[in-house]
Amino acid sequence: MSQRFLPPAEWFTSLPTVHVSACMLLTDDADRVLLVKPNYRPYWALPGGMVDEGEPPQTCAVREVAEELGLHVRLGPLLVVNWIPPMGDRRRPMLSFIFDGGTVTDPSCIRLQSEELDAAEFWPWNEAATKVSAAAAAHIPAARTARMSQRTIFLPAE
Repeated sequence: MSQRFLPPAEWFTSLPTVHVSACMLLTDDADRVLLVKPNYRPYWALPGGMVDEGEPPQTCAVREVAEELGLHVRLGPLLVVNWIPPMGDRRRPMLSFIFDGGTVTDPSCIRLQSEELDAAEFWPWNEAATKVSAAAAAHIPAARTARMSQRTIFLPAE
């Protein structure tokens, strides 16, 4: 029996797609987590954003931290990968990457991007997890565990 295969260009366009985001875990000298408050959402978030077309996630994380906070940080290890199923208006799943951005030793260097953000603040780990969206709440303790164990954590959809 003969099988017919699609030409590669058609086959690739037939595959499912996902949205991709990349964030960075930044802490201060007191080991508190830096969160940003977007002006277009009711909750706080780790600094980061959506990956541009063709952009690697690690490049996105560094770019977003520079754009949002004016910080030029060295990219650390990948801490968390999360698969988030479609929900609400987002009809595709999301793949979220969280990289370690290390410690912000001088918070006075933060320059907030006022077009998108209302605030940036350091929070204790347990409080930070309550400030983010329900979909991202598991990111905070997972990032802490990954940083401490120096092992990437995968958070599957529940």
